[in-house]
Amino acid sequence: MHDRDPGTTRRTLLTATAGSAAALTVGGALSPAAAATTPGKGHDDRALRRLLSRMSLEQKVGQLFVMRVYGHSATAPDQADIDANLKEIGVRTAAELISTYHVGGIIYFTWAHNTRDPHQIAALSNGIQKAGLSRPGGLPLLISTDQEHGIVCRIGKPATLLPGAMALGASGSRSGARAAARIAGAELRALGVRQNYAPDADVNVNPANPVIGVRSFGSEPKAVAGLVAAQVKGYQGAGVASTAKHFPGHGDTETDSHYGFPVIEHSLAEWNTLDAPPFKAAIAAGIDSVMTAHIMVPALDPSEDPATLSRPILTGILREQLGYDGVVVTDSLGMEGVRTKYGDDRVPVLALKAGVDQLLNPPDLKVAWNAVLKAVREGELTEARLDESILRILRLKAKLGLFHDPYVSRREVDEVVGRRSHLAEADRLAESTTTLLVNKGRLLPLSRRSRRKILVAGADPASPTGTTGPPTTVLARELSGLGFTADSLPTGTEPTQAQIDAAVAAAEGKDAVVVTTYNVTATGGQRKLVDALAATGVPVIAVAVRNPYDVAQLPGADAVVAAYSWTDVEVRAAARVLAGRVAPEGRLPVPVRRADDPTKELYPVGYGLSY
Repeated sequence: MHDRDPGTTRRTLLTATAGSAAALTVGGALSPAAAATTPGKGHDDRALRRLLSRMSLEQKVGQLFVMRVYGHSATAPDQADIDANLKEIGVRTAAELISTYHVGGIIYFTWAHNTRDPHQIAALSNGIQKAGLSRPGGLPLLISTDQEHGIVCRIGKPATLLPGAMALGASGSRSGARAAARIAGAELRALGVRQNYAPDADVNVNPANPVIGVRSFGSEPKAVAGLVAAQVKGYQGAGVASTAKHFPGHGDTETDSHYGFPVIEHSLAEWNTLDAPPFKAAIAAGIDSVMTAHIMVPALDPSEDPATLSRPILTGILREQLGYDGVVVTDSLGMEGVRTKYGDDRVPVLALKAGVDQLLNPPDLKVAWNAVLKAVREGELTEARLDESILRILRLKAKLGLFHDPYVSRREVDEVVGRRSHLAEADRLAESTTTLLVNKGRLLPLSRRSRRKILVAGADPASPTGTTGPPTTVLARELSGLGFTADSLPTGTEPTQAQIDAAVAAAEGKDAVVVTTYNVTATGGQRKLVDALAATGVPVIAVAVRNPYDVAQLPGADAVVAAYSWTDVEVRAAARVLAGRVAPEGRLPVPVRRADDPTKELYPVGYGLSY
């Protein structure tokens, strides 16, 4: 990768785009000073309106879409990725996608092979921008991803991985949440990613929530609101657009909107009390974008439409009542929650009519793109309605500096991504989140004299980025580095009797057993594993690497620690807590209910032990 694409400098970029961004001048090019002014005010807005007036209808339709594309390169992806692109999108490359559909943005995914390593990601971003700007009337693109940290993270090591939302909720530190977002935002920007779909503003009041859970800061609306606002300031202070999601609130559901159509039964009063505060706080903090939820909320709109397609929710509440005039982006249009009621051709049109600006990742771009084009040509949507959304998108691109300088350099990547100070701060933040819930007989911290020999067994969930773990190996390695003798024996999320028997045999002669747990159920193999190990008489320490609710199902454990994620940074911090190198500081940001009587609390919000 070159420091900048050949021949492309800040000055030549402006001349290269003369037919379009062409003219983002108060009379010509959009100056850096103008680009930095408040969106919607000053010379930049007049320039953006002139740019908008020169766009064809096809270009306007394209600007509304943010699309996936397979491959590590904008022009030369691997053959398997070319084949996937042809099958799903009808184009070969990102450059061809941009040329064919004029898309306004591209979203990066690990599984789409967009995120191999920092230099490759930066080169892909530069290639995408070059493809967007090299065409007549071309525009820079808004590149986005889901880098929530914790259990949802697309870009892995050597980039800095940070504690996720519920872990930060356990810390309770707004300054820590802001620092995490500032680090994450700085590294994303250095990679050419200017829009992050974070923070999660959902209030997780339902322990059975299969899709949010530890992606939420917690169950207390005021606490969640404060942490959301802090992260908005952190991300946007680093020059990256942040996104509060999933409006109007996805925290109280037992259905995953990827696979079904959740219904939120909150009354209007409950919504105002529970769900609204974090979104209000995000708006007050100047949030750049808000993501919609594919959920039904009858109290807010009795039509039984998903919120993504609801004008009463998106225009009536979000725009008019809450006064939000930034970019509204849908959650992925490939999710079942938004496809249940209408076909893929109707969904994008109805979303725009509801008040959406960006249409994210439709399952069939050709169908969606042509449906919007047809709706305008036939009068169902006016071109003026499209212009409202496109102007918001262009304002955001201008605010982020994309018209002035959309490219990134190798030097920026090397100086910012995975910087030593970032990694050290991530470790400090993780240490402040680890939560000690059970400590019978003061088993913890472990003594290197009396508890030197340790077996680490349990679940090894796949890394969110494909670059960390597995957690049992990481725990064993970290404990060994702290003066213990630790062996690892992965037993999975549903251990068989043979695996349980093997773990029991391996525990013989050990001074303690550490078990990583992942969504333990009353009758599942993980609980049987812990009970069988406890029956040996060897002390058992459970480390919940996802939901802290596991503790309710683990009466046989002598100690229980909540780590909130299985990425290395949080697993290593948990090991340092077990070893007594740091004291546990985390406090539960959600209540844990009793397994035998869910109407009663086992541990309240704010609970946590220390040494």
